[in-house]
Amino acid sequence: MPGALEGFRICDFTGQLAGAGATKWLAMFGAEVIRIEDPVRQGRWDILRGAPPYKPGQSGLESGGGFNNHNVDKLGITLNLRTDKGKEILTELIRISDAVTENFAAGVLEKWGFGYEQLKAIRPDIVYVSNCGFGHVGPYRRYKTWGPIVQAISGLTFSSALPDQPPAGWGYSYMDHTGGYYMAIAILMALLHRQRTGEGQWVDLACTEAGVSLNGPALLDWSVNGRAMRDAPVNSNRSQYVPMAPHGIYPCAGDDDWIAISCRDDADWRALAGAIGEDWTSAYQAADTRWSQQDALDSALATWTRTHDKFALEQTLRALPIPAAAVQKPAERIERDETTGRFGLWPSVTHTAMGEVRVDGQPVHFSQTDWQAVHGAPCLGEHNAAVLTRLLGYSADEVRQLAEEGVL
Repeated sequence: MPGALEGFRICDFTGQLAGAGATKWLAMFGAEVIRIEDPVRQGRWDILRGAPPYKPGQSGLESGGGFNNHNVDKLGITLNLRTDKGKEILTELIRISDAVTENFAAGVLEKWGFGYEQLKAIRPDIVYVSNCGFGHVGPYRRYKTWGPIVQAISGLTFSSALPDQPPAGWGYSYMDHTGGYYMAIAILMALLHRQRTGEGQWVDLACTEAGVSLNGPALLDWSVNGRAMRDAPVNSNRSQYVPMAPHGIYPCAGDDDWIAISCRDDADWRALAGAIGEDWTSAYQAADTRWSQQDALDSALATWTRTHDKFALEQTLRALPIPAAAVQKPAERIERDETTGRFGLWPSVTHTAMGEVRVDGQPVHFSQTDWQAVHGAPCLGEHNAAVLTRLLGYSADEVRQLAEEGVL
């Protein structure tokens, strides 16, 4: 089956997740993504190369679980761009590529002699997509950042908290994931424009601005109504748009087990009160009462949920029907939830060093040109010979000589 993006070639400098997660989408849908790494620093442009988690019994440069997950089905070559020959090879590769992608700090490729003007000189219709924390213009352009910093500066961390607790964020690099999604969309839109017009362009993505754009309702409420997000103690589990109560995460029997419950209206509440079957529920028949007394309501509801198994309670409430979902731990979602298996969200791939490993699939399926996950991430320089001989016309002896000279 041909991939949806078969025929596109990406010269890829991305790393971590905000960048590598974007080009992973392209690779799994059939684009030829050629990942460039530095042989001198052993690929450590990407700090995830060789970092845990590891498959049991393995560790080291080629065994990084996160790196493997974000670079499925990509080709990998090494180029020492401190050498003239390394720059010459990169120039040849750019000339036959549709796009150059990176998520370095602003100005890194320009410092190496491969800024947008230089890229255009190599290939006039090149698509260049950069994804850094603050973009390439403005007072913060030289600042460096990571996903949690992006979340803090963009206001997302401020929006997530519990009463009397500091802003919480989400416990992981949410904007690394989301920044990668934005970058994948940007690459595809620029390539589509080039297909229609023949014009390349520079796509300047600022990950922090992407985070700001996710604050829509809060920004609108402030600009129109003058209401600050945290004028009152905030509980980010509760629903403000549209008001619902109860609406939260409640403890269940077991070790750190929880359930999410939402009552959209009085009918949902009557059904929930019937399932609870206790006198205290009668005090909350009116929606206004439930909304104005959420602290007391949540406390009472938590006392009831705490005596139930989360999965059994989920089934009971859904049958009423009330919106409810057990809060699943990663292993439960992957191994227990049959929906996961049917959707193929965690396929196995073959990695040259690690053997068979599971990775994240894509949460979307195409009926005619679906994604595939076959090969794990490339080992350092794994495809040097394949890329240089097949695409650039070098002989096997020339590739060996380049490696001996420290170019590869």
